[in-house]
Amino acid sequence: MRNVSLDRVDRLPVSVLPIATDYAPGHLLAWHEHRRAQFLYAASGTMLVETRDGAWTVPGERAVLIPPRTRHQVRMLDVQTNSLYIDPRSAPWWPERCEVVVVPDLLRELLRAAADVDVEALTDGRSQAVFALLLHELSALVEVPMSIPFPEDVVLAGLCRRYMSAPDLHVDNKAWAQEARMSERSLTRRFRAQTGMSPAAWRAKALLLAAIPLLAHRTVTDVAGALGYSSPAAFSYAFHRAFDVTPMSLRQ
Repeated sequence: MRNVSLDRVDRLPVSVLPIATDYAPGHLLAWHEHRRAQFLYAASGTMLVETRDGAWTVPGERAVLIPPRTRHQVRMLDVQTNSLYIDPRSAPWWPERCEVVVVPDLLRELLRAAADVDVEALTDGRSQAVFALLLHELSALVEVPMSIPFPEDVVLAGLCRRYMSAPDLHVDNKAWAQEARMSERSLTRRFRAQTGMSPAAWRAKALLLAAIPLLAHRTVTDVAGALGYSSPAAFSYAFHRAFDVTPMSLRQ
């Protein structure tokens, strides 16, 4: 099904609902949730997914697994999506938090086949076979670390969200401590306790996540310079270390 509203078909008695959707550049799906689990695949472009607990950056040809009843918002950057909305009883192994995953060739072709199924054919034998194979393939996907946690503390989470909207290599703990009205030591201790990362390590990863949508249309050299890295080599090394892929591999 293509460009169909989930509300129109959500109550149909099927375990998997496939919906492909085209979005205008920069389109924001504001905060919402689904009763079904969602497999959201970016056939092209980049998706920026956010929940109360963190943020996930999803490059083209990757996907994000969103648990049922999880409030989230998604910014679509030149994206055409293939979604699967799955009855939670059909996927008891679904993660409790969002995950970005690699999408193998077979799964990609199955998603394309599922997108061509219309409402009247959802329950026929061929469609059910495709959906069963989709569920089998989904259960074996590999997570990639293109996400970052948010602290529970409202003030610290606010610092993180502002940083992600305008990342800057030159922001430091002193600036954050002043904004949060606490000492640098208290900031670091509280931040690490709530995220498992130091503020500096968090900002370094957030900066690299910000590079992903830029790489779709700009050279590695341009992106490295825009984010304040001393050289393309330094940027590429940090990027590969964080995500186990090269920046060049994400250029579209």
